[in-house]
Amino acid sequence: MSSSSVNLEEIPSESLMNELLRRMKCASKPENCLILIGPPGSGKGTQSLVIKDEYCLCHLATGDMLRAAVSAKTPLGIKAKEAVDKGELVSDDLVVGIIDEAMKKPSCHKGFIPDGFPRTVVQAQKLDEMLDRQGVKIDKVLYFEIDDSILEERITGRWIHPASGRSYHTEFAPPKIPGVDDVTGESLIQRKDDTAAVLRSRLEAFHKQTESVINYYSKKGLVTKLNAEKSPKDVTDDIRKVLS
Repeated sequence: MSSSSVNLEEIPSESLMNELLRRMKCASKPENCLILIGPPGSGKGTQSLVIKDEYCLCHLATGDMLRAAVSAKTPLGIKAKEAVDKGELVSDDLVVGIIDEAMKKPSCHKGFIPDGFPRTVVQAQKLDEMLDRQGVKIDKVLYFEIDDSILEERITGRWIHPASGRSYHTEFAPPKIPGVDDVTGESLIQRKDDTAAVLRSRLEAFHKQTESVINYYSKKGLVTKLNAEKSPKDVTDDIRKVLS
């Protein structure tokens, strides 16, 4: 048995059964490789968790994946650490390489949703090149359209459960107990960048960078626009119609 192999005898029976049931449920699901694009606060994070579970996709949070690769000292992680130690940005090729590795996991066999990637046309092109080598393609790009003026109210009232990514809002989707996650009972946090000033800066960067990415995928006929000003449930229903 290799050092990276898992001894199934050491895994609790309940965990094995849950994974078996998950794979049986997912066997009939269609493959979907999706990209979600929208400004901060538009609901991408909330919807990606719903889509992930409903369509058996893996949610690829590239920042978390890079940190995990660095911690595990994988070849790509070592390269990423070298870049960070030099004060450089992690290259697009490294991020795409991390996604490439993740796609080989069983949890990604039905497709994936990259979180926060691609942000530029160059990144989109590199992602397409990697997928093409695997014989895979992006199926849909979901664009969350929402007026900037609505986002400030959404962002400044947002609370997050860090471990799961569950999102709450003091007015629109409050937790049962203020400051506490409904599922685990753990404390919620507010992100440091969930302020009006930071939001304005992020929106400026989003519009500057992302319009070209939307145009890139629009030319391929992949973009579907969603009215992200609707309630989360209504947006989920719209996504189901798009993916059905």
